[in-house]
Amino acid sequence: MTSSNMRKSFIALLGMLFSATLWAHGGAAGTDTDQCKFELEPEHWIHYTAYQPLAFPAEEFCGNLPDTDTLTQLVFDYQDVRYRNRAVEFEVTKEPEGKRVFFQAAKKHKSGTVVLKLPNGIPEPGKYLIHITLRGATEADNLDAHMSFVAGQGMVTSSTSLFMYFLFLLAGLYVLYLSHAGFKAKVDELLAKAKKV
Repeated sequence: MTSSNMRKSFIALLGMLFSATLWAHGGAAGTDTDQCKFELEPEHWIHYTAYQPLAFPAEEFCGNLPDTDTLTQLVFDYQDVRYRNRAVEFEVTKEPEGKRVFFQAAKKHKSGTVVLKLPNGIPEPGKYLIHITLRGATEADNLDAHMSFVAGQGMVTSSTSLFMYFLFLLAGLYVLYLSHAGFKAKVDELLAKAKKV
């Protein structure tokens, strides 16, 4: 591969790394790539984001809430306006015992966004389940969705984040290789030795 082709490949890689689609929560039809969602019906979702603003002011969370005894906000956004006319009920339970730690009775949220505030946070480390019920005209018309999360394990770096850090490291080394003659000579020498083995 020529130096010009290598530079073009590097620029294409950088373009992909900084693509909004790769870094966003969703982007695909039906939000296929969004891990923070509840499926109410096929192709109809509620997006979920958790915040712990006092402990981690600039962070968004989904399946892992790092702290327990701090203000926790669970934010739900309807992606379909037809759900805004239905009353919705929220419950959070500690699993596997099913002990209720939060409950909000069914009510309508015309804005399409619901913010649940748990002022004392999550009571203890462990696994929890969020239950959402959108009330229908009859019990049979109700829509139920569930999503689990873990609380109290501290900040966890996801495998996706680790992969992205690895790609950034490779990109940085490649830029160094292209721009620093001494580093390039050393790498070429090591590669030549490796080919002989």
